[in-house]
Amino acid sequence: MTEPIFSLKDAALRLNGNAGPVDILHGITLDINQGESVGLIGPSGSGKSSLLMIMGGLEQASGGSVHAMGADLTAMDEDALARFRRDRMGIVFQSFHLIPTMTALENVATPLEIAGHTDAFDRASEALAAVGLASRAGHYPAQLSGGEQQRVALARATAPRPSILLADEPTGNLDSANGTAIMDLLFDLRDRHGSTLVLVTHADDLAARCDRVIALRDGQIA
Repeated sequence: MTEPIFSLKDAALRLNGNAGPVDILHGITLDINQGESVGLIGPSGSGKSSLLMIMGGLEQASGGSVHAMGADLTAMDEDALARFRRDRMGIVFQSFHLIPTMTALENVATPLEIAGHTDAFDRASEALAAVGLASRAGHYPAQLSGGEQQRVALARATAPRPSILLADEPTGNLDSANGTAIMDLLFDLRDRHGSTLVLVTHADDLAARCDRVIALRDGQIA
């Protein structure tokens, strides 16, 4: 039997707040298989984004274990986690996180260059074309609409052809038409690269497009 691409066992997350430690996630046990698309849903504060963060190694679980592609994320230091994300994951956020002084092409190509790809700009051009922005490659973020900026962020996340795609409310800052277009692109890119997709969303119609939906409440799987 194929090993799950994600395997979480009793994963917990405790963060230090102003009033002391706060337990965000409690005993999350979950397996996700290669190529599967999974929607994480639940009310605000239920732990959806926090779960995505520990799966992406952006937060380290404070208890239990988190394995991705057989690697124990809880045993890695920050440098190792950064390398793992660079080589294996594409992450898309609600906020686009583009570098304002770089063109769309440079925003997509720079992470590829850092990862050592000699064809970084060719790959970046191909990724921008895949999201319909070939003609906007030379534009800066301030010259792009919100929908176009999110397309650049999608191109940046998928240009390395990652095994894992993580998306945290990727349509949250967009109107309905742009949101639908971005989700169509996200699923199309997932299918094209055979990636595993884990998606946080408040939108029931978007979650319904996933192979499986997991509901969280109060930091636990409901």
